[in-house]
Amino acid sequence: MRYVYALTTALALGGAATALTLNYPAGAQTAQNEPGAIQASAPKAGAPMSFADMVQKLQPAVVNISTTQRITVQQQNPFQGTPFEMFGRGQGGGGPVTRQAESLGSGFLISADGYVVTNNHVVTAGTRGAVVETITVTLNDRKEYKARLIGRDSSSDLAVLKIEATGLPFVRLGDSNQARVGDWVVAIGSPFGLGGSVTAGIVSALHRSTVGGAFDRFIQTDASINRGNSGGPLFDLSGNVIGINSQILSPTGGNVGIGFAIPSTEAKPILDRLMKGQTIQRGYLGIQMQDLTADLADSFGVPKGNGTIVARVEPGQAAEKAGIRQGDVIVRVNNKDVTPDQTLSYLVANVPPGTRIPVELVRDGKRQTVTLTLGTRPPDEELAQQQFDLEDNDSNPQDSETMGAASLGIAVTPLTPQIARQIGADANAQGVVVLGADANSDAAGKGLTRGDLITTANRTPVRTAADLARIVAQTKSSGGKQVLLFVQRRGMGRYVTVQIPN
Repeated sequence: MRYVYALTTALALGGAATALTLNYPAGAQTAQNEPGAIQASAPKAGAPMSFADMVQKLQPAVVNISTTQRITVQQQNPFQGTPFEMFGRGQGGGGPVTRQAESLGSGFLISADGYVVTNNHVVTAGTRGAVVETITVTLNDRKEYKARLIGRDSSSDLAVLKIEATGLPFVRLGDSNQARVGDWVVAIGSPFGLGGSVTAGIVSALHRSTVGGAFDRFIQTDASINRGNSGGPLFDLSGNVIGINSQILSPTGGNVGIGFAIPSTEAKPILDRLMKGQTIQRGYLGIQMQDLTADLADSFGVPKGNGTIVARVEPGQAAEKAGIRQGDVIVRVNNKDVTPDQTLSYLVANVPPGTRIPVELVRDGKRQTVTLTLGTRPPDEELAQQQFDLEDNDSNPQDSETMGAASLGIAVTPLTPQIARQIGADANAQGVVVLGADANSDAAGKGLTRGDLITTANRTPVRTAADLARIVAQTKSSGGKQVLLFVQRRGMGRYVTVQIPN
């Protein structure tokens, strides 16, 4: 399952659309949702009496997908380190043990000769150390087929499978750009393994971003979505597939009326390449990004929601070569504004590597434009190792009497080569290291913890506690109420605004 915030898998809805053409393999059979095949039996827009005729036509093209997985786990010997250690051997104690696991999801046929679309996470090992051994596709008539994985793309969460059969019922992708908020939609899938389940709802929102990823621009729906619906189709009332169910927002793991589907127009070019066995390449700036919150926007002098902060510039990548710096706010890329609905990741990833594009940014309150040539985005697995979550606070708060070295409720010490090795900082890094944070301070509330490295305050380098104290005092005397810190943890950094105590 793929989660958003506290999410399990899900889907969403769309509106009336026209059919798009994928590069389908040869097959003479007519699609179940061929133009004109659904309209006559579809419920009237605005006041549907029944979806039964439409569902009867479409349901045969929706499939259940299951996997078997092999998981290797390391068994612990309960007698390890004792005179009885030998009794734990030979029963799995202290050695690797192989176990079996299964997963369930949904998908749909897009050709008469057995090409199936689903989510990548449906056919991916669910835990570390697991290997997917088999993938089984079960049709609506309960016939089962072993499937081959033709192609997958983790960034968009799409995958294409192939089963060996002919004359199969299938559906075509529609045009999700025609969907409107409020349109009726129908989702078909296999929640909790219950194949052929149908739910209906409306399009709740369009262009919804959940985690700011490269292909994070979903259709949101209130259709009932649960575990196992992932990978299933989202239909409009003309029977067009306008979305591929992907995620749900849920604090409990069950449906709460907020589901997300990958728009068909976003999926189409990716599926075209995956069906040909080609890999997906995306543009890459080579920066670590940070959202522009209200307090950060005020500190950087830009409108809230209009741009993304550059928290780190990767050496040797496109951004560094173009002169982009840490602390710049990128507001426009390739002549398109950076907004919450049109994120920087999305804009850059959708431009082919090697393309030369203009990037507009704000530096020290002034706008300027640089031109650069995009690199190639690394695999998601590699990028995941670079993620840094400042909210992951594992701090060990100190006694309040030791706090306040810089009047922010934190104690700091200059960075030394020995400390740099301990906290994983770059050998050339400079700054002050947090020794602890008062649990009642805004600094602790913002996630500052022991071992964090502060390199700048109000974008001015700091080397000692006195440097930090001086900047805080200057800010306070000029009427400022907060200090903008740049904080690094395990080599990754981001900006944080910390309130100055009264």
